[in-house]
Amino acid sequence: MTQQVPSTEPQLAGVRNFRDVGGLPTADGRRVRQGVLFRSGHLAHATAEDSTFLDSLGLHTIFDFRNASDQKLEGPDVELPGVRNVNLPLSDPADGAEFWKMVRDGDLDQLRDLLSDGKGANRMIASYRTIITERTSEHSRVLHSLAEDSVPALMHCAAGKDRAGLSIAVTLLALRVERDAIVADYLESNARHRRYKVHRSSSSASAYSPEVMELLSPLFDARAEYLEAAFDTIEEKWGGVEAYLEQGLGITPETRERLRERLLD
Repeated sequence: MTQQVPSTEPQLAGVRNFRDVGGLPTADGRRVRQGVLFRSGHLAHATAEDSTFLDSLGLHTIFDFRNASDQKLEGPDVELPGVRNVNLPLSDPADGAEFWKMVRDGDLDQLRDLLSDGKGANRMIASYRTIITERTSEHSRVLHSLAEDSVPALMHCAAGKDRAGLSIAVTLLALRVERDAIVADYLESNARHRRYKVHRSSSSASAYSPEVMELLSPLFDARAEYLEAAFDTIEEKWGGVEAYLEQGLGITPETRERLRERLLD
């Protein structure tokens, strides 16, 4: 049975960007049920108190969208008793370990070459488009799992912003959640207490100078233009959400209705 989630959002010590997606409105007047769909950053640094809270949610499944490089850098998720862990690596929003090594270790000239003049934001936009077009089987698996038995569920990646953000957005599209509400939830990742902590190898002040942080900001921001690029890709490739769900993800009307019954009030 789904546990009742506290109305006040918890401040978890070792887990960034946690929130319940419940309460978002659908186009037909329903709302996402509280306590059935959660999102967060990785769980590798969860404290004992964090684990106790997560255990209280009565989770059935945790979807981890990190790849092997992420897991090597951050560590595996904490284990919660009785919870199924499903690892479905999605394309890294910035295309892999070598890129992130440059982000962590690169000097100012290297970062300028890599990220200046809109190149950082353009890279993120391209990555969001690629995840939509190339990761249909993973998103299909998530939606089918949710429709069958996998709730309550928690979706996370490293920061809980990009890969988890897109997977949550796809789920909300299937539930017919209002587009503005999907974007608003996505942008919540920009709140100061939610943001992923930038990792730089050097501890010197210059490693975190205003210019460096400005160059890195496209990678660590949640920007509406990124999510809109994903929505535009759905329109361009499939002609709309309905065709994307049915043709791209293989979600039948019956599966979609089961999904809505499980996740909506």
